[in-house]
Amino acid sequence: MRTSRLLALAVRHQFLEWAGTWWFTASLVVNYAIGPLIGLVVWSAALPGDAGVVRYFVALVAVHLLTASFEDYTFAESVYDGTIGHQLLKPQPVVVGPAGANLAIRLWLSLFGLPLTVVVALVTGASYRWQAVLLAFPSLVLAAVLRFLWTWLLALAAFWTERVHAIVAFGNILVFLLGGIAAPLGELPGSWRTVAALLPCHAMLGLPAGIAAGTLSGSGTAVALQAGWCVVLTAAAVVLWRSGVRRYTAVGA
Repeated sequence: MRTSRLLALAVRHQFLEWAGTWWFTASLVVNYAIGPLIGLVVWSAALPGDAGVVRYFVALVAVHLLTASFEDYTFAESVYDGTIGHQLLKPQPVVVGPAGANLAIRLWLSLFGLPLTVVVALVTGASYRWQAVLLAFPSLVLAAVLRFLWTWLLALAAFWTERVHAIVAFGNILVFLLGGIAAPLGELPGSWRTVAALLPCHAMLGLPAGIAAGTLSGSGTAVALQAGWCVVLTAAAVVLWRSGVRRYTAVGA
């Protein structure tokens, strides 16, 4: 309960702090929307008349915005400038700060990005069954958690290297290629489709978008796998965090 209150305070603080940078938020929305929009144009041309593809990529715009993570900046930079030391002294889990910033940024992206998604849906004629959208909600929540864990796990490399931005960028490329932006899961070659379905990348983006669009079957098993990846990445992040903090304190930083 106490951690929840601290997280709510962190979200409120970060939300107000971002209130003065609406122009930067707008640029982030454009940056995160452009990939799915390009995919929409390309795959609509490749598969003309396929309404499922249109619904999928429009839903992907919203999913990409609602799961965006920036821990290579909100967390890794605190390691580089030494402010992580102050966070370690506070009587609260250090993850509260990055998680609060993550949620606050997503709120701003939602305020700017969801209207854009609605406009794109109206322009393209994409329509959704409300039952499918409701079914996609648990998967969307897990995708948001999973993408935060993925980015934070990569950002923890800041304890060992100054090239964390390159590491996170590589992770984002994997998500782009296998997560459903470059191509819907069903359009990948057989072997790649199997690999992508098992890896966490597709669970971060393509899975909730596909469920909302009604283009994925057997979503119950996929969501269970998604939850499993959340457990795996949480355990990995805990191990890497403890190792990183030991290294950080050992060198007297």
